[in-house]
Amino acid sequence: MSDNPVNGLSSKDLIAAAKSIAPEIAANRDRIESDRQLPPELAAKMAEKQLFGLYVPKELGGPETDPITAFHVVEEIAQADGSAGWCVFNGTAVSSAIVRISPKAAKEIFGDPPCILGSGSARAGGTARITDGGYIVSGQWNFLSGIDHSTAIFVSCRVIDDNGPVQNDDGSPRMQTVVLPVAKGQVLDTWTTLGMRGTASADAEFSEVFVPEHHTYTRGAPAHYDGPLYSPPQSAIVLGWTLSAANTLGMARGAMNTFVDLATDSGTTDSPTLLRDRQHIKIVVGECEAMIDSARRYVLDTVSAMWDAQVSGDPELAELSMRARLAITHAIRQSIKVADKLFNAAGTNAIHRSVGLERYFRDLHVHGQHISGLPLNFEYGGAMLMGGTLPASLYT
Repeated sequence: MSDNPVNGLSSKDLIAAAKSIAPEIAANRDRIESDRQLPPELAAKMAEKQLFGLYVPKELGGPETDPITAFHVVEEIAQADGSAGWCVFNGTAVSSAIVRISPKAAKEIFGDPPCILGSGSARAGGTARITDGGYIVSGQWNFLSGIDHSTAIFVSCRVIDDNGPVQNDDGSPRMQTVVLPVAKGQVLDTWTTLGMRGTASADAEFSEVFVPEHHTYTRGAPAHYDGPLYSPPQSAIVLGWTLSAANTLGMARGAMNTFVDLATDSGTTDSPTLLRDRQHIKIVVGECEAMIDSARRYVLDTVSAMWDAQVSGDPELAELSMRARLAITHAIRQSIKVADKLFNAAGTNAIHRSVGLERYFRDLHVHGQHISGLPLNFEYGGAMLMGGTLPASLYT
């Protein structure tokens, strides 16, 4: 974790910024959930502190922070609210793709000096029809987290021409990622979910929008900026998913803090004995603490090793990235198990919104459906460890 200032912001500055705004996030939890988005004034404060773009390059006015610092930032926010933590994680992961287009294009889209607030979807929800100077884009994309406070979206398209779908040399469909101003489309109110309700992960629809060629890129294209955050591009997904693990571990810690407050404050309707004075509760708390700490250390150790290799150009980067993937998925699954154990141990207390535990329970279970937390990541790691090959999940 570097403490060298970047545009006046050191790693300590960014972590301090997260800690300073966490109480305001916590105070707005009910509103975040009911409005299904961050309050505009809160989102504006978080954007001012550059929390939605931790990986944005220095050349574009961003912090360009290392993944360990970014982990701590997301973890702090997530303890207060999982949806807010998700917006920091997802916004940082998506907006880092700005490095795949030129500085000129970035300033055309986000202003000069740019304020890079982006949402996005890796799903090919639309088409990009080849035309003079660029593409005509139409389609509908879903899971556009943070679109309420974003200027543009980064979305994947199937390339077509007058003869239909365009193919690559190997016969696979040609894909192109385009950067679309949110204002040129229509946001659709589709986000009604079990948890993570405050992420505003709505759909958006666009029809016949012209996108210049230089506002697009192919996934895995070289970056227009120097620095280990951006090269090799194959590491981008692990750097992003590091913050996914940070969000779940932060929520697990928040759930633990909530449970401890409950256990040390009152008994139950059937017994005046405090939860903390019951043997099985002590076992649950001790076990959950071990689960959180061990999963957290596993992520920090493996991501640190991967990051050191990326900075130095170590040829072992691919294997270290695989090990970081395993740690990330493990942390997400363990965080969900912590929520389950605490929820069950709390008994009927757990179901009341006023206690606060049920929100962490719901949010963690929804976050666990993200591809970074799915068991197929273990399959990918297992195949590599046994000398086999298996395509990395989603993209590399």
